[in-house]
Amino acid sequence: IGVVIGACVCAFCWLSVQAGLGILAFSLLGTAVPLLITGGIHMDGFLDVTDARSSFQSRERKLEILKDSHIGAFAVIMTVLYVLIAAGAYSEIKNYSVMASFCGSYFLSRIFSAIAVVSFPCAKKEGTLYMFADAAQEKIVKRSLYAELALCALWQILMDPKAGIMQLICALTVFGYYYYKSKKEFGGITGDLAGYFVTLCEGALMVMAAIACL
Repeated sequence: IGVVIGACVCAFCWLSVQAGLGILAFSLLGTAVPLLITGGIHMDGFLDVTDARSSFQSRERKLEILKDSHIGAFAVIMTVLYVLIAAGAYSEIKNYSVMASFCGSYFLSRIFSAIAVVSFPCAKKEGTLYMFADAAQEKIVKRSLYAELALCALWQILMDPKAGIMQLICALTVFGYYYYKSKKEFGGITGDLAGYFVTLCEGALMVMAAIACL
């Protein structure tokens, strides 16, 4: 899915240049492409986790909030902020080599998310994420993911060394933050937390790509 999204974003960028899209349309539509492809499944996790973390309740209560289908004010506020920051960053990615490097970030975020599934503790002994983690052949999966990580890193660095290195460092930083916060506040990861990480990581990588263009 990450490869598909990256390819679609690259295609969108090329088409937007050919069509002469303005910067506002380019930024907003470019930010929307991944959401349109995934149906917003990861953004759903971002909303739920934001609500849970903003409650400042016990670990058990936070896990209950994750299962609640309703959304609160903090989830809406943080999502609006996320979209504004993402669109603003997107508007600054004006270098073709940086954009090509950034397109690999959709693959990169999902590789790290998959590594977390087979490496981090699960917050509960149920749910889709636990089912995948429990059934996975850990050694084989990890080796495959590390090989994919190396290929993705190679692509990003070859496309633009500065942007590629910045994005890899950023992804590792967000990955460490994800591990620390998920273990401390939830006792492990869940499907919603996996979606939260993918969304947060992609947003952070978008900002890094924008900074690389400055």
